[in-house]
Amino acid sequence: MKPSRRALLRTALGAAAGGAIARRAPADSPSSERLREVAEAPVLKVEGIDRPVTIASMDLLRNGREYLVRARSKDGAEGWSATNSMHMVHLHPIFLNRVAPFFRGKDARELEPMLWELYRHDDNYKYQGLALWVCVAAAEFAVLDLLGKASGRSVADLLGGLKRREVAVYRASGTRGNTPEEEVADLKRIVAESGAKALKFRLGGRMSRNADSLPGRTERLIPMVREAFGPGMTLYADANSSYDAAQAIRVGRLMEEHGYAFYEEPCRFDHLEETKAVADALTIPIAGGEQEASEDGFRWMIANRAVDVVQPDLHYYGGYIRALRVARMAHEAGLLCTPHMSGSGLGYLDAALFAAIIPNPVPFTEYKGNADIPVSSPTSSLKVEAGVVRLPTGPGFGYAIDEGYLREAKAA
Repeated sequence: MKPSRRALLRTALGAAAGGAIARRAPADSPSSERLREVAEAPVLKVEGIDRPVTIASMDLLRNGREYLVRARSKDGAEGWSATNSMHMVHLHPIFLNRVAPFFRGKDARELEPMLWELYRHDDNYKYQGLALWVCVAAAEFAVLDLLGKASGRSVADLLGGLKRREVAVYRASGTRGNTPEEEVADLKRIVAESGAKALKFRLGGRMSRNADSLPGRTERLIPMVREAFGPGMTLYADANSSYDAAQAIRVGRLMEEHGYAFYEEPCRFDHLEETKAVADALTIPIAGGEQEASEDGFRWMIANRAVDVVQPDLHYYGGYIRALRVARMAHEAGLLCTPHMSGSGLGYLDAALFAAIIPNPVPFTEYKGNADIPVSSPTSSLKVEAGVVRLPTGPGFGYAIDEGYLREAKAA
């Protein structure tokens, strides 16, 4: 008898974490109204912070290719964030003109309700999508760090507390269009560097209407990677919106044959009905959500079981608070959540923290290599070692950006 999609999700994702994950059966899926109720419960824990933490300034600085945000309180405390610089280089006018000014003079303890008011402010909602939310995430990270340092609390505690101190990673390849032999050689190199026990590579041609990046590459690569790494390696693959439903199902069947653990974004990211058709046809878990900008969009995915693994991107989706609301909805529905890592900044640390505070992560969290920003912590090496990153502890994010690096940064 062919295993059900949910049974495969339990074994492929849950067993790798050391035991099956308790989940709801599809018949017990919560209503959309219940998901909304779950999402809207407060996320930020500010009880006991008795004095206002008034934001005096919010500045955007640049050191080389990297953009940083500094939030200062009236009392002189500072919070820092590393932005998604690969997009901030294009979006900094939105941050400087529409996002940063909104925070000045406000109490950081009110960060959570401020996010909705910022969305409404001066018609910012008309910029809905990556253009707005990358800027909001950069501000939110800095305010969280400021609030943590001003109160002596960790960001993790402000967001509900660490549920795990160590997070195992999967090593993600960013390459598409090389030959299968070249990709396998590159995968072996990056896995050896990190010690990761899981990896992800790219299929198809990216938004390509079924065209492969090289003729026949996908069909050769799927079995080749399994053969190269053996049955003990957890394998994921990402189509980046390459297929219509029929072709996505054909590729998914090949992945099932070779024991892959999830299949990311098989159809165009905004074709949710097609994605659901693929999910319904296959037993391999379907992952998606990196491009989603709307909580209602995520709620539809979850309520209609269009995906099994929900993937908000912490930068593209506007930060920890909004992404935690998505994780809550997924958990209520018995689904898993994993942060998509868009690269740049300190993305691997952002993703690891998110995976450490949610109740329903997949066993491995995305990792694309260390950042160029020099950071240190007395409680963690901040490096992936033997496939695992240890979360730092302490006020704010628990790490410090090198002071010399910060002094070299200039106003953007």
